[in-house]
Amino acid sequence: YTDRIIDGSNGDVAIEFYHRYKGDIKLMKSQGFNSFKFSISWSRILPCRCSAFTNNNMCGVGNAATEPYIVGHHMLLAHAKAVTLYRDKYKASLKGKIGISLISDWFVPNSTNKEDIYSVERALDFMFGWFMHPVTYGDYPVSMRERVKNRLPKFTSEEAEMVKNSYDFLGLNYYTSLYAANIIYPDTVNITYIEDYQVYQTGIKNGIPIGKRTGSKDDFVVPEGLLELLVYTKEKYKNPIIYITENGMSDANVTIVEGVNDLQRTDFIRQHLLAIKDAIQDGVNVKGYFIWSFLDNFEWSSGYTQRYGINYVDYNDNLKRYPKRSARWLKKFLSSRDIVSRSDC
Repeated sequence: YTDRIIDGSNGDVAIEFYHRYKGDIKLMKSQGFNSFKFSISWSRILPCRCSAFTNNNMCGVGNAATEPYIVGHHMLLAHAKAVTLYRDKYKASLKGKIGISLISDWFVPNSTNKEDIYSVERALDFMFGWFMHPVTYGDYPVSMRERVKNRLPKFTSEEAEMVKNSYDFLGLNYYTSLYAANIIYPDTVNITYIEDYQVYQTGIKNGIPIGKRTGSKDDFVVPEGLLELLVYTKEKYKNPIIYITENGMSDANVTIVEGVNDLQRTDFIRQHLLAIKDAIQDGVNVKGYFIWSFLDNFEWSSGYTQRYGINYVDYNDNLKRYPKRSARWLKKFLSSRDIVSRSDC
């Protein structure tokens, strides 16, 4: 569907990690990293397994008021079933752990109005609690039950027990914070997941952004939001083991000279690491941090117009990799553990 990508591109080649992974992992090691998060494309491993259920005709006639909840429900059941199987048959010998990776923004009330204050919790419930609540407590958040009603599937008592505690650690993806305001008159005709939680989200208030702008119009630099989200997770969801599995910012598709001098990203990383440090001192059980991303890459609907990497990829010269200032700063930090130092390398 290249017509849905801003620059009309696709991910067929992307940055050729498939063929260059050995060199890229060597580059990671040279920059001081001891861990690497990557994803497996199950549609390539099992290309025909679900073809009959995901054809284009079916995707064109969906029900946005019910299907997101049905899909999410069965994802949770499948996840819990796999965790149960692993724990019963393989964990004793393999000693592995299974986590769940979820994304969430942090939300700030748009005003002191109590309805806007309540909308913050609702926004968190629908974005984060939708999955985090079941794997912690065995059911969906109360706000979802109250608003979605019979369109939200129910767990049987056996399923609830299976889903509850079906993870060993939480992978938390955080990019930005937004203002949340209650929507007084929601759309009651064209019902979707978005209308259900009845919250208007914006990064701008009275013409002023909630944080410094990034290359993405939707993301702002708000490190204190990560601290708030971590403390919130500790207090609401029984202080799980947490790995920050994605955190980063984009800039435009600029030249090599401009791209490698990514001072804003360098300071972004530093500020968010300081927020994590504060969270740990507050008792949050954070065990690791993964930047998004190690390399510039194909970014969803933005194609190649946005760059998130700490290493620059030259799309015009055989996809050569060039370390950015942020990569050099991280290497220095990892060797010295001096997070207080400024962004200079």
